[in-house]
Amino acid sequence: MSIWLQLVIALAAVAALGWLFRFAGQKVTGNRPWFRDMSFAVAFGFALAAALVVGGIWLYFQPDGSEAGAPRASVIFWRWAVHFVAVSAVAAFVFRLIGRYVGTEGTRKAFRQMPLTAAFGLLVILLYAIAAIFAGIIAPHGQEEVFAAANVVPGGNPAMGGNPDFPLGTDQIGRDILSRLIYGAQNTVGIAFATTVLAFLLGGTLGFLAATLQGWTDQLLSRAVDVLMAIPSLIFSLLLITVASAWVSGAGLTAAMVVIIAVIDSTRVFRLSRAVGMNIVVMDYIEAAKLRGEGLGYLIFREILPNATAPLLAEFGLRFCFVFLTISALSFLGLGIQPPLADWGTMVKDLSGFINYAVFAPQVATAPLLAAGAIALLTVAVNFVVDWMLHRSSGLKE
Repeated sequence: MSIWLQLVIALAAVAALGWLFRFAGQKVTGNRPWFRDMSFAVAFGFALAAALVVGGIWLYFQPDGSEAGAPRASVIFWRWAVHFVAVSAVAAFVFRLIGRYVGTEGTRKAFRQMPLTAAFGLLVILLYAIAAIFAGIIAPHGQEEVFAAANVVPGGNPAMGGNPDFPLGTDQIGRDILSRLIYGAQNTVGIAFATTVLAFLLGGTLGFLAATLQGWTDQLLSRAVDVLMAIPSLIFSLLLITVASAWVSGAGLTAAMVVIIAVIDSTRVFRLSRAVGMNIVVMDYIEAAKLRGEGLGYLIFREILPNATAPLLAEFGLRFCFVFLTISALSFLGLGIQPPLADWGTMVKDLSGFINYAVFAPQVATAPLLAAGAIALLTVAVNFVVDWMLHRSSGLKE
């Protein structure tokens, strides 16, 4: 039986289960409004969710085949995923619980109102920040150190080709993956943060300037931004960095990449800050400040900026994710952060060959997934926090 026929049969079974769920609910509850008004799509969703939960539990308790020497990668990876989610949920709950009783009155109040997803996001961001700031202390080895033991398997088990001195293994030339992951937080995240700050300084200042002065200044800046936004950002970045690589290399190319991405990404910040600024400059307190004879700098940084903080903070988190992923993509293509600096995008590219061993040696295939997982985890964590900040700034209640 082909996989497509199996999929069709499974979907038909789920659809029948959803119809039966709705029908049974209507009969048992006496056609109460909740079941009476339930659409078939909603019933199908409930049935699909139940089927996925049951299937996940069934897959979790399947034998992984390690005893027979033929490991089942799907079972092993699924168990790792379940364990990670469970540990993350417990860690986020404990972190939120501690935050409710430790800290200032403002932070304790924020933790009391915080959903578990936002607590998880803050915990991950805090751990990444600690790893980035104290990478030189935490990392067991240097990011450039090359050891004789190359291609060591993650796990540290000598019987499986591991080494206790390198718990996450080594790459093709013998560099410790754990140390490079930690230094990658310092390089990738640190450079992405600096790039995002530069983009906001440039785009935010010009956006507020255009909103305050308007006239020909607004038209000139807006048309220049339109031209830059008309070109796909990743392709434009690749083009400019390729041109810059003809004149600079190493750290100079990394600095050029920061400036290029910041300028390209500042166009989105300009649009947001200009739109927010346009709504603020028509307020009465802005007119009062102008009548008092306040200068342009006072209007922008003392009147407009404090009232635009909430949307800009939320946009900062989103922009950071986009910049972070852009830098990782450029490093994967060989034009981002340059060796010997450790970078997660470069690590994914260098270790991608280990994916071929996933079928018969899942522990080997985890090497490239570590850097990719670090990228994905930070992106999800930042988005969790941004969603919470947007919810708070919107004035919505639970």
